[in-house]
Amino acid sequence: MSKIKMILKDGAVREVEQGITLAEAAKSISRNLEKAALVAKVNGQVTDLTAKLENDANVEFLTFDDEDGKAALRHTSSHILAQAVKRLYGDVKLGIGPSIANGFYYDFDTAHTFTPEDLVKIQAEMEKIVKENLPLERKTVSREEALQLFAAQDEVYKQELIRDLPEDVAISLYKQGEFVDLCAGPHVPVTGRVKAIQLQSIAGAYWRGDEKRKMLQRIYGTSFEKKADLDAYITMMEEAAKRDHRKLGRELDLFSIQEEGPGFPFFHPKGMVVRNELEAFWRKLHLKFGYQEIKTPIILHQKLWQQSGHWDHYRENMYFTKIDEEGYAVKPMNCPGGILVYRTQHHSYRDLPLRTCELGLVHRHELSGALHGLMRVRSFTQDDAHIFMLPSQIKTEIKKVIELFNTVYSVFGLSYHAELSTKPEKAMGSDEIWETATTALKEALEELEMPFKINPGDGAFYGPKIDFHLQDSIGRTWQCGTIQLDMLMPEKFDLNYIGEDGLKHRPVMIHRVAYGSLERFIGILIEHYAGAFPIWLAPVQVKLLPISERHAEYARELAQSMFDQGIRVEVDDRNEKIGYKIREGQMQKLPYMLVVGDKEAETRTVAVRKRGQGDVGAMPVDDFITMAIAEIAAKS
Repeated sequence: MSKIKMILKDGAVREVEQGITLAEAAKSISRNLEKAALVAKVNGQVTDLTAKLENDANVEFLTFDDEDGKAALRHTSSHILAQAVKRLYGDVKLGIGPSIANGFYYDFDTAHTFTPEDLVKIQAEMEKIVKENLPLERKTVSREEALQLFAAQDEVYKQELIRDLPEDVAISLYKQGEFVDLCAGPHVPVTGRVKAIQLQSIAGAYWRGDEKRKMLQRIYGTSFEKKADLDAYITMMEEAAKRDHRKLGRELDLFSIQEEGPGFPFFHPKGMVVRNELEAFWRKLHLKFGYQEIKTPIILHQKLWQQSGHWDHYRENMYFTKIDEEGYAVKPMNCPGGILVYRTQHHSYRDLPLRTCELGLVHRHELSGALHGLMRVRSFTQDDAHIFMLPSQIKTEIKKVIELFNTVYSVFGLSYHAELSTKPEKAMGSDEIWETATTALKEALEELEMPFKINPGDGAFYGPKIDFHLQDSIGRTWQCGTIQLDMLMPEKFDLNYIGEDGLKHRPVMIHRVAYGSLERFIGILIEHYAGAFPIWLAPVQVKLLPISERHAEYARELAQSMFDQGIRVEVDDRNEKIGYKIREGQMQKLPYMLVVGDKEAETRTVAVRKRGQGDVGAMPVDDFITMAIAEIAAKS
């Protein structure tokens, strides 16, 4: 048999027999790789280890440390879930079962209503299937054969999926034991590779996300290669449940979601303090970095959204209205309004870069099932900015944006990693324009020596982007900041500037957000800090606790002095025992509580209790005020 070349990720070239499976190829490299590999990437395409190499190819073996490796193992876990449910419940019909971030799910149609007790039984059956170590066998079949197979099983949803596939597409099935599923793959070689499974919850889900279709039952789960990793994940999730921003939002009286406005958050007075502090920090920082703040309307004419491309690419996520019998749209994004502001004046090359910023309220339609506290809403405020610049200024401006982002995230103790997203399938503009823009972003990251990963096809429809994924205090990641480089909107809106040669030229745009959505960022901060905001963000920074009624006047006098110096302060002068007041203050996660009694009133001192430390002793009032003001200014 003839030899072919296998080019590995590190550039090494190995000669292997033509027709060798990827599993055999991994074994030929090392026994450890054979044990660790879950799937492989061949010429950029992720595939099963049972696939054969017939020609020279670039090959990368993927383990659970790789995102595609995790996805394959969890996709296999969803098939194990479906197989277990089919074994236990005779009438069940299958929907879909993909891997998702941190886990997997499968949708089921059955007369039986799943309960938490059922999850225990289903998980036990899944663990049996894992022990059976069933191989996952891929088979390509004709459209007719696939339809016949699933018709015989009365799998109506699978039949619908097959009918909706293009006529010429190859249809693949995966078989493990008695179970067969319609699936494009890839999967890990055997069920035994899924060493640790945890079913987590049950939810309702409309078939294919359509509110007019039947509601199915969705079972969520997660899986890992090692039980120790699953245990660590469960511990993190338990901590996350304690930090749930929806729960803490209620307990700390920060915000609410009302049934009269699903997906439209209501901010309460204490929540507004946090929001206003974030906005004030944002404004001061943007002024320092050379931005000018603008404000654009929430509702704009339909023709604007047609011109921008949102009408063709984003219409299903927008809200519409009529004014004077003409079509208008509630803005889902701020960029067209920012472009109109640019067009109100003539610009010279000397004016550029022109940096404008806006705290712009936008509305986007989300399915009711996708709504989640402040994290997924229908109205939110983007801390948008648009930079209009010369082509020669692209890399310099991107670096300045990243410097601004570094300043923002470091204040909150949030680390991040960057991801570069390239041209999506549905995009405006030529490959040449996209290549130029993508290269500029890539080179800026490389010159800053900033590590990044590439997300092929995940860019905005008008340009490539860099996304910033923040890591919080318990290790979860959140996508917040983004930098989008746009050479197409200036063309669509005929933007120009007068160059040194006296002729008109086309500027380049950067769209960027640091917080992302202000609402979502607040939700992230609530969970990051577990509601215990640093003193500069805390709705109440200091609470004075008089021991008895006769000490209330002294407490109110001190509170007025602190208030006059910019400290957010309250007095708890209720006729309650001091121990009760302290416990309640701890529940409210106050940075400082100051106990005052006879001794403190006589000596003009306060007995200081600091969050996380308890009683730290007495302090002269003026010294405490000086210390608190310094902490607030330092954003500590």
